[in-house]
Amino acid sequence: METIIFATKNKGKIKEINEILADMDVNVISMEEAGITIDVVEDGKTFEENAMKKAVQVMEIGGKITLSDDSGLEIDYMDKAPGIYSARFMGEDTPYPERFKAIFEKLNGVPEEKSCIAAAFPDGRRLVSYDTVEGIIGYEAKGENGFGYDPIFYVPEKGKYMAELSSEEKNAISHRGKALRKMKEMLKKEL
Repeated sequence: METIIFATKNKGKIKEINEILADMDVNVISMEEAGITIDVVEDGKTFEENAMKKAVQVMEIGGKITLSDDSGLEIDYMDKAPGIYSARFMGEDTPYPERFKAIFEKLNGVPEEKSCIAAAFPDGRRLVSYDTVEGIIGYEAKGENGFGYDPIFYVPEKGKYMAELSSEEKNAISHRGKALRKMKEMLKKEL
């Protein structure tokens, strides 16, 4: 069984990743479980640059295949903002309800949520996968599941907000779930 580190401290992401990769002969662990405590500065100009930077830096410390993602909410009307700054929109410590309120005040368009998954191998190989989920921003927060912007992201095909979906429903349609399944197929060929 291959141990893979996922470069995140976000327990919600680790839960999603473990659910999606459960049928592979891999043991996916968090940075914390690997004893890695660095904070990678996400100063790239794209989701891919940030994801690969995290994967490479954590792989260099942990010495194991490392996956990382960078994702965010891109709102067409706001020129794709907050985009790569989604986690830092209005400041890292700003509670999501305050972020939601600011978005509601600016919004008048259709959003797209995008994710990039990067993999860095100790032997120098690099893999990248992308995917998106389209929806609309609701003008209220709903649901208790998920994290981040899930409570304000409405998925018309499901008739629910992302945070109202079960883990299985969300993983089937989410940007991260789709990008991770693409990465899973790439990893199967590399392992």
